[in-house]
Amino acid sequence: MSSSAYVLARTSDEYRRLRLQSAIWEPATARFLDRVGIRPGMRCLDVGCGPGEVMRLLAERVGPGGSVTGVDADGDTGRQAREVLRATVETPVEFVEGSFHEVEPGTFDVVYVRLVLMHLADPAALLRRLYGWVVPGGVLVVQDYDTAGMDMYPRRDCWDEFTRVMDGVFAKTGGDPRCGLHLPASFLAAGIGAPDGTDVAGVLAPIADTGGFCQASYSSALPAALRLGITTRENADRFRAEFDEAAADRANYVRLPTMVGAFRRKPE
Repeated sequence: MSSSAYVLARTSDEYRRLRLQSAIWEPATARFLDRVGIRPGMRCLDVGCGPGEVMRLLAERVGPGGSVTGVDADGDTGRQAREVLRATVETPVEFVEGSFHEVEPGTFDVVYVRLVLMHLADPAALLRRLYGWVVPGGVLVVQDYDTAGMDMYPRRDCWDEFTRVMDGVFAKTGGDPRCGLHLPASFLAAGIGAPDGTDVAGVLAPIADTGGFCQASYSSALPAALRLGITTRENADRFRAEFDEAAADRANYVRLPTMVGAFRRKPE
């Protein structure tokens, strides 16, 4: 993914959000990888690898006889992830800095991409490219959000501000917050065929138990929202105060975006 396509802030707070996000979705991702059939010895590519949490899950499954390569536009985060993984797993791990356009296609048994397509105006173009990197008998694995189901209960005014900012930023920058729902259509538009399987996972929990996920997501989108005229700093201050108040009461629940998965195996 090119850095220009990523509309959220690239800050230390955003990197903490990415790690929090990975922790929230680790059970769903691990289950989906096992369903797809990631086996020892496979060669894996993680596109938009970020802090490397999915690289770790892949490495745990392919073992020392396999390999995992991550690619991300954020070189510092990717290199840090590589060094952490090299110290903690036996699997050979590599990292390539740059957008997916700059990566030399390899021979990968597994090409994985999570929460990247939602930032792109043409997700089918990326899927087509990535499927081309899958060897015969290998598999393309995708997970992405459908944010339509997100909600808070009991509902507070701060939720209207949250959805206005998050949906507004993606609408004005060409992304698709409902990308997960559209994955089968994107596979077909890419010319790679309908998914061989799909998966849907969700989280409903007290706001406090999500570790500030919604607050962190809002903060990451806020610079773009201010620049695009979607909200104001006064609205943002009011949002933070109201949402923190809601999080302090364990009777207040939030439903996070749905994580949708799809995979397509390349014929041998």
